[in-house]
Amino acid sequence: MPVTDHAIAAYLGLAIGDALGSTVEFMTPREIKAQYGLHDKLVGGGWLHLKPGQVTDDTTMSLALGEAILALGDVDALAAARAFDAWMRAKPVDIGNTVRRNLLQFRKTGHPEAAYSDHDAGNGAAMRVLPVALATFGQAEAEVRAACRAQAHVTHHCALSDAACECLVFMVQDAMRGADKNYLLHNHAHPLAARHPEFRFRAVKQQSNPSGYVADTLQAVFQSFFDTDDFRDCLVDVVNRGGDADTTGAIAGMLAGALYGMREIPAEWLKDLDAQTRDQCEAQARSLFSAH
Repeated sequence: MPVTDHAIAAYLGLAIGDALGSTVEFMTPREIKAQYGLHDKLVGGGWLHLKPGQVTDDTTMSLALGEAILALGDVDALAAARAFDAWMRAKPVDIGNTVRRNLLQFRKTGHPEAAYSDHDAGNGAAMRVLPVALATFGQAEAEVRAACRAQAHVTHHCALSDAACECLVFMVQDAMRGADKNYLLHNHAHPLAARHPEFRFRAVKQQSNPSGYVADTLQAVFQSFFDTDDFRDCLVDVVNRGGDADTTGAIAGMLAGALYGMREIPAEWLKDLDAQTRDQCEAQARSLFSAH
C-alpha cells in the first residue's frame, strides 16, 4: 500500500479512537462492563453528551495545528499558539486544564512557549502531534524533534511530554514506512522506557483506568498496541480500560492506523464517524503528507 494510505489511516484512526473512547471517558473498566458489556461502537454520549461519531479536543486540536502548518509551510510555535488560541475562542466541547492555563498565558504575553514545568506532564501535547509526524516525514531527526517541541511547548513544556511526543512521531513515521511492531517496540518503545523509567510497561494488561498523565497514557496505549494483532482489537482493548479513554483511543488509533493502513479500519467505524470530521482528517492527511 502507498505511504499516503497509511497517513490517512493514521489521521482517521486518531479521530475514530477519540470518538470511540469519549463515550467511556472517566469510567472504570467495571463501570464500562456494567453499562456496555464490551464497548465497541461509536454511540456518542459520555460525560460530554456527544453525538454518535463526534470527536473531542484530541482531534480538533490536531486539525487546528495541521491548518497552521499548511498555512505557513512549516511547524512554527507562534503559528501553533495562534491556532490553538483561535480554537479555544471557538468554545470546543472540551479543553484540558494545562492547555487552557497556558493558552491564557499566551494571550497575556504573546510568547508562544510556556514556562518549563515538570508538573505539565499531561498528554495534551502528545494527543495532537500527528500533523507534525506527517509534515516532517523524511526530514532529519533533529528537525523532527525541533518541530515536535515547537508545537508541544505552547502548552506542555516538560521533558516527559517531549519524550512522549517525539517517540510517537518517530513510531508513526516508521510504521508508515513499513516497520513492523517488533521494530517499533525495540527501536522506540523500549528505548523510551530506558531513558525515562516512568514509561516502562509490561506486555500483560496492567494500566487500567489510565489518567491524563502522559506516562499512564503511553503505558496503556503501548500495552494495547503491542498485545493485539489488528486495528479494531487495539482500539477496543485500550478504550475499555476507561480513564482518559478519548486520548488513549486517539493515540492508539493514530499508531494502529499508521501500522495497518486503511484496509484494517472497520467500515462501520468509518461510516459512523462524523462525516465532516472524516473529510477534514482525510484531506489534511493528504495535504500535510504531500506538502514536503
